[in-house]
Amino acid sequence: MRILGIDPGSQITGYGIVEKKGSQLTHIDNGGIFTNRKDSFGAKLKTIFMGVTDLIQRFSPDAFAIEKIFYGKNIRSAFQLGHARGVAMVAASNKNLEIFEYTPLTVKQAVVGYGRASKDQIQQMVKHLLKLPETTYYDASDALAVAICHLNSVEFGEKLRKAGAFS
Repeated sequence: MRILGIDPGSQITGYGIVEKKGSQLTHIDNGGIFTNRKDSFGAKLKTIFMGVTDLIQRFSPDAFAIEKIFYGKNIRSAFQLGHARGVAMVAASNKNLEIFEYTPLTVKQAVVGYGRASKDQIQQMVKHLLKLPETTYYDASDALAVAICHLNSVEFGEKLRKAGAFS
């Protein structure tokens, strides 16, 4: 199963693509969709939409996982983040990908084992789990963590189904 993980942002939308075969996690790609600071907000949203659409076309993920909005002190930033999430989700929906959402707490618990893990801890654990030669920048490591979180959630759900938990 191949997952496109997204850490949304209006300046940088991080992405990470991870594949799982059996118990083996494989890093496929990661990076960021960078918007131009001088562009209008609408133009930034278009850049995010087009960037996510391109990633889906290039890497053919099986599903799309994105970080949910967390409470923020700055309402304007929260709204902008919501718009960035929205256009990324529309891009995935346009390509008929199932969308999965995870809170930052859930992602941190799934990847690091601690819901209040720091960005540095996430970077280090992503590097370790994916056997990367170096750490990725924060937006990309967060997106990779979202993808890993989804893969772990799917695996856990399968184990519960096999154990008859949903009978």
